[in-house]
Amino acid sequence: MSTSPSPDALLGPADVRELAAALGVRPTKQRGQNFVIDANTVRRIVRTAEVRPDDVVVEVGPGLGSLTLALLEVADRVIAVEIDDVLAAALPATIAARMPGRADRFALVHADAMHVRDLPGPPPTALVANLPYNVAVPVLLHMLDTFPSLERTLVMVQSEVADRLAAAPGSKVYGVPSVKANWYADVKRAGAIGRNVFWPAPNVDSGLVSLVRRAEPVKTSASRGEVFAVVDAAFAQRRKTLRAALAGWAGSAAAAEAALVAAGVSPQARGESLTVEEFARIAENAENKVRIADTEEPGRQ
Repeated sequence: MSTSPSPDALLGPADVRELAAALGVRPTKQRGQNFVIDANTVRRIVRTAEVRPDDVVVEVGPGLGSLTLALLEVADRVIAVEIDDVLAAALPATIAARMPGRADRFALVHADAMHVRDLPGPPPTALVANLPYNVAVPVLLHMLDTFPSLERTLVMVQSEVADRLAAAPGSKVYGVPSVKANWYADVKRAGAIGRNVFWPAPNVDSGLVSLVRRAEPVKTSASRGEVFAVVDAAFAQRRKTLRAALAGWAGSAAAAEAALVAAGVSPQARGESLTVEEFARIAENAENKVRIADTEEPGRQ
């Protein structure tokens, strides 16, 4: 049997609606579901993700399988993580019916992606997903942290979220997602997606974000958790100077200033101007802070 998919293997608008009707599925806002109904769009996503024939791709939220089928056309293996009971039960049959020659290259994990700690088969090399808008950032960060083998990631998210993830220091939308994503990867916008390729059409625009894992991790003696604690504190009160914003984290404004000065960061700076490396230096210098009696050691949750 040939392993080459047939030209009509991908799902079109009629196929998506027919599948949904057969399953009694209506996309839900609760899970941020918007199904892609355009074959050209999913092929474009696969091209933009630079999926290779030797890639093991993990997909989060495959839905009815539109992107899954496009990934299977190119990748060596595809592992789909789906939380929805009905969709998870139906997807293997869809793959078997539309791409039988590649069905043995597909694996399904029926789980909440936020709780996935391991995947079947070889370690994944790429993450490609149309992420549910309401959980996009935490799912993305969880996957990057849990699977260090992920070299390349391409996710479709709400356009506003794409802007935040790819923002550089000094940008108005630079914030917690920007810094945390940059801890793991070099991040950039990789295109826009129109509303009419989805069913139902969302009331927001979508964007593609490319994340290429850093060749060298951020050089720091602080742990990821310690650095992220500083980031969270800095942006919880983003209008304040870091001396004031980090006072709770450090135990006092004076302790925060001591850590900032030791890190070579101006106490009058604001979080939106700092790189991830600068946040890491602040975390490292937490040990140099002024000790306040009966104050719990900060940043170690």
